Formats: sequence, structure tokens, C-alpha cells
Amino acid sequence: MRRPLRKVIFPAAGMGTRFLPATKATPKEMLPIVDKPLIQYGVEEALAAGMGKVIMVTGRGKRAIEDHFDISAELESNLNETGKHALYETVSAVSRMVEISYVRQKHALGLGHAVLCAAPWVGDECFGVSLADELIISDVSAMQQLREVYEQTGGSVIGLAHVPETEVNRYGMVDAVEEDGLLRLRDMVEKPAVGESPSDMAMIGRYIFTPRLLELLASTERGIGGEIQLTDAIARLAHEEPVYGVLIEGERFDAGNPLGFLTANTILGLRHPEFGDALRSIIKKNL
Repeated sequence: MRRPLRKVIFPAAGMGTRFLPATKATPKEMLPIVDKPLIQYGVEEALAAGMGKVIMVTGRGKRAIEDHFDISAELESNLNETGKHALYETVSAVSRMVEISYVRQKHALGLGHAVLCAAPWVGDECFGVSLADELIISDVSAMQQLREVYEQTGGSVIGLAHVPETEVNRYGMVDAVEEDGLLRLRDMVEKPAVGESPSDMAMIGRYIFTPRLLELLASTERGIGGEIQLTDAIARLAHEEPVYGVLIEGERFDAGNPLGFLTANTILGLRHPEFGDALRSIIKKNL
């Protein structure tokens, strides 16, 4: 029997320095892509994969995330009383969509440390990890694509994408071999120098792990930048038990940097049923 897969961790404690000054008072995760904040896209993706228990790892200045997913009785009442029923349904659905637990990462010790902060809430279950600033638009949610391999194997599964050689120093890069029709990961390197990557396959912020990953994180020494690197713990895990990779199908936007954020807003804005045509006209006039 497979262990239950109900929980997903969203590390959201970063300072968002690439978006300053916009993120001085607003969490990066709350920056809007058209008409929804980044973090909501990630939560909806996890829900589509059957992960209904969300653990949000936050830090100082992230209260807006909690407020977004909380019930706002005054706002909902106002929308109802003024006849804005469609908006009421939209706002009400957000506040009731999921059960969320909030955990503070008190020290900025990296992604691996952020995941480890959620260990008491995960317990001995398998769990997902999602980085919301990697926005993935697909017919089958990215997390569901990982879940299908998890259901088949019972092992940890990592979301992957091919990246240009000039960009390998921005990612955790993997060494993988095909085994029974699946990609089994043998090793991974965090942000290797150009020309030193084991492949062109990068980890892109979607993961499913067995509980053993948390045990390994607890004994992982600080690596690059004095941080506890998730990649280091995954490499250790891959030497103990099978870890699989899935090349994610869908459109991926690195919305954690300004250019990727603008690209996502432009492309998804052009597809929006209400705003798309007007936006297309504005862009044409300004070319």
C-alpha cells in the first residue's frame, strides 16, 4: 500500500529581493498574475492533485498571505449587500478552498531549512513541496503529473525541465538514467558552473518526498551560501532509495524574477476572456 499523499509544503519566507521596492511591504507570493496572486495558482495546482492539507512556511512581513486565504466577513457582506454576487462567490471560494497551517521560518537558512521547519506538521507521511514562483500552466496539473509516478512507484518524485546550457548555474541539475520507462535520478548538483552540469535537466520547484527526506535534512550540513540546501539532501536520498524524475508537460514561467513575471502577465493576460482583446489592442498600438 502507498502511504497517503495529502500534504504539501509551500516555502514562502523569502524576502523577494529581485522585486524590490515592490516587495518591501508586499510578499512576492502575493504579486498578481493577471487577477490572482502567485501563491493561489500554486495552491490550486496542489488541490487539483488531491493535496488538501497545505503547510505554508512564512516569515516576517508575510501576513498578507494569511489574510488572502482567510475569511473576510466584512468584505463578503459588503459584496453581497451591493449586489456584486459574482465577486462574492470568487472571494468566498478563495477563503474556503483549503485547510492551511502556517509555520514561521525564523532564520533565513535556505530552502532545505524551510522544508525542515514543516516537519512536525508532516509527521511520517509522504508530502509535496511546491515553489509558487515557478508558475506552471498545464492541462494536467504539474503536481498531478508527479503524483502519477508516485502512485506507480511509491518513491520520491522530482519535477524536471530541459534548460539551456547557459542557465544551468541557476538550478539544481540532475544526473538521471532511464529505468523501466522512468527516469531514475542518480545524483544532482546545486547550481553547477556552465559546462560542468551532469545533464540539461533542471529541478523546477515541484517535489514529492518520502519521510526519509526530512530525516536527511535534519543532518544536512550547510552548503552554498551557508544555507541548508534541499538539493544536498535529495542527493543523499537518491543514494539510499529510488528517486524519480518527471519532465513536466506544460508552460513554465519563472515568475520569481521581473522578466518572467512580466512574461507570465502578458501571455496569460492576452488569453484572459475579459481583458485579452483590449490588452492585445493596447500592445499593438505601443509597438
